[in-house]
Amino acid sequence: MELSKHNIFGKLKDSDNYFIVNPLTKQADILTAEKAKELQTGNFTDIDEFTDKGYISNPEEEKKLYNREYLDFIDTRDTDEIQIFYVPTYFCNFACTYCYQEGYEHTTEMEQPEVIDAFFSYIDKEFSGRKKYITVFGGEPLLPGKSPKANIKHLIREAAKRSLGLAFVTNGYALKSYIPILKEGFIREIQVTLDGPEQIHNERRMLKGGTGTFSQIVDGIDAALEAGMPVNLRAVVDRENMPHLGELADFAIAKGWTASPLFKTQLGRNYELHFCQSDQSKLYDRVSLYEDIYELIKEQPQFLEFHRPAFSISKFIFENGELPNPLFDSCPACKTEWAFDFTGRIYSCTATVGMDGESLGTFYPIITRKDEIIEQWEERDVTTIPECAGCSMQLACGGGCGSVAKNKSGKIQSPDCRPVTEMLSMGLSLYFGEQK
Repeated sequence: MELSKHNIFGKLKDSDNYFIVNPLTKQADILTAEKAKELQTGNFTDIDEFTDKGYISNPEEEKKLYNREYLDFIDTRDTDEIQIFYVPTYFCNFACTYCYQEGYEHTTEMEQPEVIDAFFSYIDKEFSGRKKYITVFGGEPLLPGKSPKANIKHLIREAAKRSLGLAFVTNGYALKSYIPILKEGFIREIQVTLDGPEQIHNERRMLKGGTGTFSQIVDGIDAALEAGMPVNLRAVVDRENMPHLGELADFAIAKGWTASPLFKTQLGRNYELHFCQSDQSKLYDRVSLYEDIYELIKEQPQFLEFHRPAFSISKFIFENGELPNPLFDSCPACKTEWAFDFTGRIYSCTATVGMDGESLGTFYPIITRKDEIIEQWEERDVTTIPECAGCSMQLACGGGCGSVAKNKSGKIQSPDCRPVTEMLSMGLSLYFGEQK
C-alpha cells in the first residue's frame, strides 16, 4: 500500500487547515493540521481513514480503477452531444481594445444559401445519429443589414427543419432587432458580453468609430429574457476592468437578471491566443486572476449572486456534494466540438477557426479532410500527452486546451497545464472554509 498517485494535497487559503482531493476515487476532505502531518510523515493514528477513501491504495488496484474509469470516459464521450460552430462572418462592427481576431481575414458580406445548405448536408451525414446543436459564432454573427439577416434566417430555418437547438455568441448590439428572427428557432442560449458598468464597458467595447454600446446591449438582454431566451452574460476580464466587476454584479442584480432562471454568467480571461494584445501588462495569468476574484468575493459576498467561479472543481463539489467524474480530456476539439465557416472550411474548435494553417478540410464547394491531423486531435487526452503521465493533477486538469498547447510547443500532444492546487486552495476555502 502507498499514497495514491492521484492525490492533490495543499493548504487552504487563509486557513490553518489543509485539503486532499482524489479525482480518481472521487473523494475529498478538509484536514486539520494534525491530520495533514500524518499524511506528510506517514505516521498514521488510523490508517483506515485514508485507505477507505483511496488516498492510500494498492498500485495495481489503482491502475485497474484508472483503466475502468478511462473506458467509461471514452464510452460517454463517444455518445455525448456535439457542439457544432458555424461562423457566417469574421467581420465585426465593434472595435474592442483587446480583439484576438483583429488579424483575421475580413471579407465582403454576402448571402450564403449554398454554403449554409452544404454545411447542413455535411453535418447530416457526418454526425448522423449523434445528439448535436449549433452555435453561431463570429466575428459578429448578428450584424445589422439585409445580407446578415438573410443568412441567419436561412440558418435558423434549416436548423428548425432538423429540430436542432441553436446558440448565438454575439456582442449584443443588434440583438433586440433580431428577436423576431430568433423566435423562429429553438434557442438554447444567447451569449452576450458586458465588461463592466457603462463607462468602463464603453471604453473597451465600442463601435467602429468610437460610439458606446452599453445601453443597446442592455436593451437586447432585456428583450431576449422577455422573449424567454436564455442569456449567458460574459465579462472579459483583465486588470483594467477587474476593479469594476462588483459594480457590474450590482447592476445585474438591480436589473433583476440574476433572479431569472434564464440568466447565467461566465468570466473570460483576456489572454494572448493568436495575436498579441496591445497592452500585455493588463493581462492576468490564470492564478492571479482568480486571486483577485477570491479577494473580490471576500470583500463583496453578494458577488456570488451574480457569479460563482469554478476554482477548478471546487464549485462542482459545493453545488453537487460530490466530485465530478475523472477528467481524462478537457479539450473537445474533433471529439465533441467542430467549427465551420462561410468560406467552406472545417476546423477543430473555436480557438482555431479562421486561422491560417489550422483548417482540417472543406465542406464546400467540395468535401476534403486532413485525416492524419484530425486523428491527432481525436487521440489527444492525458493518456497520450507524455507530460501528463506522472502528474497527480491530470484527472482534474485534463491536459488543458489543445490549441493553446499547440501554440506554445508546436505539438497537439502537449499539455496546457492548469494550476489545480492553487485553484482548489482558494475555491475550497471560499466554499467550505467555515465547515469542518
